[in-house]
Amino acid sequence: MNTLSRRSFLAAGAALASGGVCPPLTQAADEAAKFKLGTVTYNVPQNWDLPTLLKVCKQTGIAAVECRTTHKHGVERTLTADQRKDVKKQFADAGIVFWGCGSVCEFQSTDAAVVKKNVEDCKEFVKLVHDIGGTGVKVRPNGMPKGADEQKIFEQIGKALQECGKAGADAGIEICVEVHGAITQIPKNMKTIMEVCGHKSVGVTWNSNPTDVENKSVAANFALLKPWIRSVHINDLTNDAAGKYPYRELFKLLRGIGYDRYTMCEVGKSYDVAEGAEFFKGYKKLWDELVKG
Repeated sequence: MNTLSRRSFLAAGAALASGGVCPPLTQAADEAAKFKLGTVTYNVPQNWDLPTLLKVCKQTGIAAVECRTTHKHGVERTLTADQRKDVKKQFADAGIVFWGCGSVCEFQSTDAAVVKKNVEDCKEFVKLVHDIGGTGVKVRPNGMPKGADEQKIFEQIGKALQECGKAGADAGIEICVEVHGAITQIPKNMKTIMEVCGHKSVGVTWNSNPTDVENKSVAANFALLKPWIRSVHINDLTNDAAGKYPYRELFKLLRGIGYDRYTMCEVGKSYDVAEGAEFFKGYKKLWDELVKG
C-alpha cells in the first residue's frame, strides 16, 4: 500500500484549486455522487482502539469502517455475544456505519485442507458481521502458487467462494472479493473467478490497483468487473493529479452505475491519533474535490 503525508494533500488541494489538473469530467446524469467516504483500518488507524477510531471518524467525516482483522479495534471472531452487542452499540452511538470485516481468508492454496480451513474461517466472519449488523466480509485471492495451472486455480477459488456465498446468503451477509494478488488482481482474471463462482451473494471489492490502468484510464477494466462491484478500496488520491491513477474518472464511473455505498480509504502508513485525524481531514477534502468531477 502507498504511504501518504498531510503535505502531499495540501499540495494536491492547491493544484485542484488553481485548476492545475485535467478539466472536470461531466457527472453521469448530472447527479451528485451517492457514495460516501469510509475507511479500512489498514493501515491509518490500525493502532487505535475502537472508541478512538469511532471518535476520529465522526470528527473528520468518515462515514463507515471496515475492520481489518488483527488490528487494535478488537473486532474479531473471538468476541462473545455480549461483546458483539457492545460493539454494535458503540457504532450506533457514534453514528458510524459498521461496513463489515476485512478478513485474510484466501483460497488459492494447492492444499485442499488449507482451502477448507479458510472457507470455515470465512463462515465465522460471516457470523460476526451478522451479529454486529454489518454488510460484508472481505476475502481475497493472494496470488498464484508457484508452478500452478492458473485456470485450475481460478476455478478452485471460484468454487470455494460459492460455499462462502451460501453461508453469506443464509445470514444476509455479502462476500466481497478483493481484487488482490499477483495475477489474480488482473481484472480479466478476477472476472473469470467471478464467473466460476456465480453466486448472487458474492461480489468484488474494487481495489484501485495499478493493473487497473490502461492508457491512463480504468474504464475498460471497470467495465469487466462492474456487474460485481459491491465495495471499493481507494488509496493515494494524490495519484490522480500525478497521472498515476485516475480517481476522478473512477468516481465518475461509480456515479454512472449508481454506486451508493462507500469508497474505503486503504493506505499503508499508520499514524498516531492526532496525526491520523489531520490525515483524514486532508484526505476527505481531496476526496470531496475529486468526487465532484
